[in-house]
Amino acid sequence: MAMFASASPSPATALSPLNCKHPSSISCVRLPSLSRSSPPLLSYTFNPLRSFIGHHGTRNFSKSKTSDRSAGFRALCYAPAPFTPPNLQWISAVSSLVLILAKGTAVPKSYIVPLFALQAPAGVVSWIKGRYGVWAAFLALLVRLFFYIPGELELPFLALLLVMVAPHEAMKLRDTKEGAMISLLIAVYLAFQHFSRTSLQQSFDQGSIVATLSVICITVVSVLLLI
Repeated sequence: MAMFASASPSPATALSPLNCKHPSSISCVRLPSLSRSSPPLLSYTFNPLRSFIGHHGTRNFSKSKTSDRSAGFRALCYAPAPFTPPNLQWISAVSSLVLILAKGTAVPKSYIVPLFALQAPAGVVSWIKGRYGVWAAFLALLVRLFFYIPGELELPFLALLLVMVAPHEAMKLRDTKEGAMISLLIAVYLAFQHFSRTSLQQSFDQGSIVATLSVICITVVSVLLLI
């Protein structure tokens, strides 16, 4: 048994190029080294995952990755909502200014001044309380002292002064539920005064439609800010 084991050559010795006795019938192949220092060449030539997935599976996988990437891109390209609180505040401020200057309405316009102070955008409030707002109030006061100004043009000046001299505790009502409720009460009162003194058909006439749209915008914005 020992003599038979020693006489049979090992596979590595049989395949070695130095021990090839019949080169015409047997081709010698050198196997790659599997040491730790050499790179695993066999793992590159034989990939079970590649042979398992196949060409169709690879195409489907890449397509799913592309679709997921495109879906994520579509989610990032969504536009922001138009009815955000800053946009609603700008709509309320512009509507209040238009209602102050509009004709064809019998609403008490002095109520629009505190409504503007509660719903004015933060950028407008910071501008009024800044250096340019002080200069604007100073020049408006000089003009008021020496010239006659109609009542509709005095109300923007009064709104400027109200925001400028309002204490910090009063300005803290902005962007709160309490301030939104006060604004809604003022808006509902203005809408009641506007539609109760004129008929619905007269409210949408050519002379009153601007004031009617301003009242509707102020009321709707006040409701949305409260929600």
